[in-house]
Amino acid sequence: MRALLLALSCLAFAPAASMGQETRHEIVNFASLEGWAEDDHRAALDVFLSTCRDMRDPDWLTLCALGAEQRDNARQFFELFFRPVLIGNDDTMLFTGYFEPELNGSRYRGGKYQYPLYALPEEAEDGSWLARAQIETEGLLDGRGLEIAWIDDPVDVFFLQIQGSGRVRLDDGTSLRVGYAGKNGHDYRSIGLELVRRGEYDEHEVSADNIRNWVKRNGEEGRALLNHNPSYTFFREVSQVPAEKGPLGAMNRSITALRSIAIDPTIIRLGTPVWIEKEGVEPMHRLMVAQDTGSAIKGAQRADIFFGTGEDAGRRAGYVRDGGRIVTLMPIQRAYALGTGF
Repeated sequence: MRALLLALSCLAFAPAASMGQETRHEIVNFASLEGWAEDDHRAALDVFLSTCRDMRDPDWLTLCALGAEQRDNARQFFELFFRPVLIGNDDTMLFTGYFEPELNGSRYRGGKYQYPLYALPEEAEDGSWLARAQIETEGLLDGRGLEIAWIDDPVDVFFLQIQGSGRVRLDDGTSLRVGYAGKNGHDYRSIGLELVRRGEYDEHEVSADNIRNWVKRNGEEGRALLNHNPSYTFFREVSQVPAEKGPLGAMNRSITALRSIAIDPTIIRLGTPVWIEKEGVEPMHRLMVAQDTGSAIKGAQRADIFFGTGEDAGRRAGYVRDGGRIVTLMPIQRAYALGTGF
């Protein structure tokens, strides 16, 4: 009990977070979180503890230290030291999913391995460079030793760039892992929505598998479709991450399947616990941790759920386009500074 009182005292003098004035904040009750009592709070706390030490504000560091002592009382920990805050605007909630792909590749170009994964060139280090079509067609990266690996499928490279990290099974029997190194600064544009606009699919039919099949069926036109998205991702090798761990997220720590979520960090701070209530074919009510970001993840009610590694995870993630809501768990003093009350 003494530790609990000390932590509350520290929180009382913690600085409040600053949020945009156009965003509304409403404190809600834990009892209003559908499925809260049934969740595995210990699992969520372990994920929170994996990154909270990197949150440098005194209140978050206090909670991080206390959480390590309260793993057997995880639900009580969250209910005592946090308040659920609904952060909203006029946007409709949208959940999508992402995963860590597994690709086939080689350290050397040859045969079917013709499509490179590039390291970040110095021209793009400031986050502003050429669009995808120019990078792909003008050969500006050729012969510069920036190729990390050569992949056997250009669509796999494209989806890897969207996901931001992945594993490559090499033709010599070994493997490597790549993570995000930087981008060319262009905004993401959905090729799935472009196919809907062209009348190729209805919106509910868009999935990673259908996009992949369309590109392969349509040859040069299929390759040109990929350039509809001008955004381009560069990679770095991160093979030091243990195979049993998830890929590195935006906090440069491994993320966890079905417990890590990508959010808009201008609205929700990285490392924050987030309760999700996802609708759809695979409903999900659970406590996640905001440990990642994405170029398409913008707004208060927008989130991307990490489903894990490999083909099955990719299939599950590819069909997620669901409504619902997310509720951010904030330290008590920060919540009261922003919220409108129960």
